[in-house]
Amino acid sequence: MKCRMCKGSGLDRFLDLGFTPPADQFLTAAQLRQSETAYPLDVYLCRDCGLAQLGTVVPPEILYQNDYPYESSTTKTGREHWAALARQVVGTLDLKPGSLAVDVGSNVGVLLSAFRDEGMRVCGVDPAPNIVAIANGRGIETICDFFSDQSAAAIVKAHGPASVVTGTNVFAHVDDLDAFVRSLQVLLADDGVFVFEAPHFAELVKQLEYDTIYHEHLSYLAVRPLIPFFKKHGMEVFDVTCSEIHGGSICVFAGKAQARPVHERVGRALAEEEALGLGSTAVLQRFAADVAAQRMELMWLLHSLKREGKKIVGVSAPAKGMTLLNYCRIGPELLDFVTEKSTLKIGRYTPGTHIPVVPDAMLLQAKPDYALLLAWNFAEEIMKNLDGFRAQGGKFIIPVPRPRIVG
Repeated sequence: MKCRMCKGSGLDRFLDLGFTPPADQFLTAAQLRQSETAYPLDVYLCRDCGLAQLGTVVPPEILYQNDYPYESSTTKTGREHWAALARQVVGTLDLKPGSLAVDVGSNVGVLLSAFRDEGMRVCGVDPAPNIVAIANGRGIETICDFFSDQSAAAIVKAHGPASVVTGTNVFAHVDDLDAFVRSLQVLLADDGVFVFEAPHFAELVKQLEYDTIYHEHLSYLAVRPLIPFFKKHGMEVFDVTCSEIHGGSICVFAGKAQARPVHERVGRALAEEEALGLGSTAVLQRFAADVAAQRMELMWLLHSLKREGKKIVGVSAPAKGMTLLNYCRIGPELLDFVTEKSTLKIGRYTPGTHIPVVPDAMLLQAKPDYALLLAWNFAEEIMKNLDGFRAQGGKFIIPVPRPRIVG
């Protein structure tokens, strides 16, 4: 096994979350009677460059081309974030109206819609056929394919080179990052910029966000390993910004080396990561111990409530929630059901734990005592939307960083 970025062989495992099925493979009733494949979910740190990464790579065809259920338009918070990101990118790069923006892993086209509202031409590329059909139905031209030299060349032929290529929660999903950047260089104009966003490894460690780890997320990004990685491709990280989305994310701007001045935010981000000790084995071992303790706390809380005769359900079924359910061994014996807004998941069962997924309306009909909030990164919006549940006396359990009850 070699590092995904620097190709070094000095990799130390610091976290083992057991075996889990792919987090977005929600099951039909018929599939419950079939065997389900689980894969190791363990995380390694590269001693050379500092990249945290999964040790097992599940083929992307399995992850993304089998009835993929994630829609980026589900939450108002998410939609507002993508709109703000488009405005930020256009303003920071001083992009002219009619410039081409390409989004890799564009999903249903929420970010591209925001770029179009800023006066830009847009095109997306995404490998999930059902998701691409939704995007094209909404008028966002989207190619159904994995990002590659071929798909990049096809976009250039049809639309010309891109002024900006974006990837939100995509770059960290790629196994062959060198090939990804080579394809990127096919697509970008000479002064073009790659802008990508991903959960920040620093926040994952600080806030105990271990459920952000699942098989789609191959890398857990920090600024330190990104700088030498882009340098070897003749590119330079020239800006880094932070946001609260998904529990704390970084947005990285990279372009041709020396094409733009490097903002002081890059140095500040590096200093913060260093101060946290992200490259320290001792720090990451403490993190792993805290993860194990969190699991025990959450399981003790849920089992205690069940012994008291309380009725508990889950609210929202994001991929991160599937890591938490499987790692903590929370199944239908603890949660009667999990509610969802996404019609792509309703009527199915959670991977590995086989809890039925039902519409949000069931929360008010069934009147449970407690609801485990799995999409804790959107807790404020979800709890506001489900205020009727609290009005009936229901309470939310927010599991991360430590389990707490919100009445």
